[in-house]
Amino acid sequence: MSCPHQNNYRPLEDSIHTDFKDNMSYGDYLNLEQILSAQHPQSKEHDEMLFIVIHQASELWIKLAGHELAAAIRFLEDEQFGPAFKVISRVKQIFIQLTQSWNILSTLTPVDYLKFRDDLGQSSGFQSYGYRKIEFMLGNKNQDLIKVHKANPSVHDELMSLSESPSLYDVVIKIMDKRGFEVDKELLERDFNQPYSENDSVLNAWVNVYQNAEKHFELYELAEKLMDIEDSFQNWRFKHMYTVQRIIGNKAGTGGSSGVAFLKKALEISFFPELLSLRTKL
Repeated sequence: MSCPHQNNYRPLEDSIHTDFKDNMSYGDYLNLEQILSAQHPQSKEHDEMLFIVIHQASELWIKLAGHELAAAIRFLEDEQFGPAFKVISRVKQIFIQLTQSWNILSTLTPVDYLKFRDDLGQSSGFQSYGYRKIEFMLGNKNQDLIKVHKANPSVHDELMSLSESPSLYDVVIKIMDKRGFEVDKELLERDFNQPYSENDSVLNAWVNVYQNAEKHFELYELAEKLMDIEDSFQNWRFKHMYTVQRIIGNKAGTGGSSGVAFLKKALEISFFPELLSLRTKL
């Protein structure tokens, strides 16, 4: 006679390791003790844990996105298109994952959030240096945004270095110049601290690429990969803005910004403006 619970029982296989006194375990490898003990609510409200975990998890995804974007820049500097395409595709999926996280946070109602909002003090997502790194690597340079990090010298110095370095798009424009496209030379030696502005010579070069896609297939594919990043990042920005609007309306942000109005302005910024404009030109 078979055991009545046989189908609901999975015995431990003899080969499975159970002694980790002298060996590294899953928790050891991932430093789970530190990660899972890093949630310190400032209030006694149940929903603050949701708020903390969503933002901590997002910062990990943001860290990975920055890691992959840095690799994409290195690969493109060496014109290694295949590896660059791989990591850029990964960045797109990370932004999609981050966008999805706002759906979870939107289960936080205005009433629930107001119960602990004052306990956040002046802390705000605007102060995320991981997010700022991503924006700088994608070309949205603004040294004024580094001011909020002056109390953390290592972070401040890293952001200053990124601000002074070519962005992903700057590297792409250098490739187009090397490939013989007529790109204004001042773009190649410009002040990388400044945000990139749309340029007619770059627009004309991209129109040429798209009109001769088979001839310039690597650049054509790269352009579409960049548009994937633009698309997924803008969706993340929009979902962030809309979730904030859903929860706090038009209240000022905890960090001192105007809140939703400030977030809406970010939606007007394009990392790769010519890749949008060329659609009209084709």
